[in-house]
Amino acid sequence: MKKKCVGVVRSAQELAMDIYDLWIETEIAADAKPGQFVGVFPSKDSTLLPRPISICEVDKEKTAIRIVYRVVGKGTEEFSHYKAGRRVWLLGVLGNGYPLEAAAGKHALLMGGGIGIPPLVELAKQLREREPQAKITVAVGYRSKDLFLTEELSQYADVLIASEDGSVGTKGNVIDAIKENNVTPDVIFSCGPMPMLRAIKNYAEEIDIPAYISLEERMACGVGACLGCVCKTTHKDHHSHVNNARICTDGPVFEAKEVEI
Repeated sequence: MKKKCVGVVRSAQELAMDIYDLWIETEIAADAKPGQFVGVFPSKDSTLLPRPISICEVDKEKTAIRIVYRVVGKGTEEFSHYKAGRRVWLLGVLGNGYPLEAAAGKHALLMGGGIGIPPLVELAKQLREREPQAKITVAVGYRSKDLFLTEELSQYADVLIASEDGSVGTKGNVIDAIKENNVTPDVIFSCGPMPMLRAIKNYAEEIDIPAYISLEERMACGVGACLGCVCKTTHKDHHSHVNNARICTDGPVFEAKEVEI
């Protein structure tokens, strides 16, 4: 159930260059699932629309969520100055999240690039809680050695790192990293930039395994009304009656074979 409510910043910090971290006390946390996101409202009149930001973690008491985001515009720049105690309006929880049951008894491979890495933390945590002895591998890609969230991910999974400049881990992308380390997964969960998701979709098809991808897209309303974030799918949308899906409500997570990207 989505709602608009006030949250209170518990803590705030910069994790890497232009990458910021907020823990927010909010009732939304009780319903949050891995892969879902929230809309965070800036306070300035010139930036009225909420900024969609994925949920990175949920605390044990389910009273707070963690969001990790990159500063890319006026809204996120405002958020980067927030301090503990700051009140903030949220809309959530939004989206469908990852199907955790798809990893039951399987070697799960989580793949993320850039700001697509944060939602993998709660996903890895909950997969580990469901199956303490499960084989879980995470492959994450960065531009350089300016890493973030690798320590959190390593608590729940084996972590492989790729960097574009080769300064840390495998030089290249996440596909290069898993091939270099001979990873053979049974199912993939991923989030990141579109070129990475296209490569993962093709890789999953080549080795004939399911892949669940979280699409990043600009969103306006966040509730499926404006049709501003549609993608082509193999199924007809009951709202528009064409082969489109709304990323904000039908996604952001889709099975890779069901979308054209």
